[in-house]
Amino acid sequence: MIDVHCHLEQPDYEKDRDEVIEKCKKELKAVITSCTHPNDLSLTLQLVERYKGFVFCTVGIHPEYVKEISEREKDEFLERVKANKDKIVGIGEVGLDFFWIREEEWRARQKELFLELINFAKELKKPLVIHARKASDECVNILEKADAKKVLMHMFGANHLVKRIVENGWYVSMNAIVLRSKKHKKVVRDMPLEKIMLETDSPWLAPKKLLEGVEARNDPTSIRIVAEKIAEIKKLSFQEVWEKCGANAIRFFNLQVNCI
Repeated sequence: MIDVHCHLEQPDYEKDRDEVIEKCKKELKAVITSCTHPNDLSLTLQLVERYKGFVFCTVGIHPEYVKEISEREKDEFLERVKANKDKIVGIGEVGLDFFWIREEEWRARQKELFLELINFAKELKKPLVIHARKASDECVNILEKADAKKVLMHMFGANHLVKRIVENGWYVSMNAIVLRSKKHKKVVRDMPLEKIMLETDSPWLAPKKLLEGVEARNDPTSIRIVAEKIAEIKKLSFQEVWEKCGANAIRFFNLQVNCI
């Protein structure tokens, strides 16, 4: 009932953002939009204010942007985040991306930024939402070394690390990638339901595009399809998955939703 990871600030929603959110309000309890670039912070905070108790946000610097954000821009962004910490439910998505960033010098910079943002989350007493692409082992190592406690691994597909994720008390969130990815299906199979949340990463990863190759924009209501697949994999009822994953989100992010 809660999409814990979407991107409502993206240009894909520019023409009908309010209509999309109103549609979501008819089916979901809440959505958490993820601001991943300093340029998107103002719009993100406006959405949180306009849809108080329904739209929540996490904010961070996506590792993909490590080359384009200067030290000054980063520091100014973190100061703005700190000033608005009461409007923010988590820091993320942050982490490592070795798919888009391949130069060793920039990967090293990603790691430095990641550690800084982990400590920033601790300072603000906020949970972390982690992006780990082609760098899951490195991400988990850094998080463990930094003694990060409240962690959500977004769109996590590294099944060989599930045991460590569970032992650390961390969570994973799953989107429509689970409809076709064997490794993500294995993560769902092996993670306890008490540690799983639903997400879409919308506007990307539309089920229609993943399954049929048809260009389509995703939106938060597709978490229903994700919940159905999780229920199938874990041999549970849809209702149990739907309700439990929502309760996990409310507890993890301490969401003050309009109605429960």
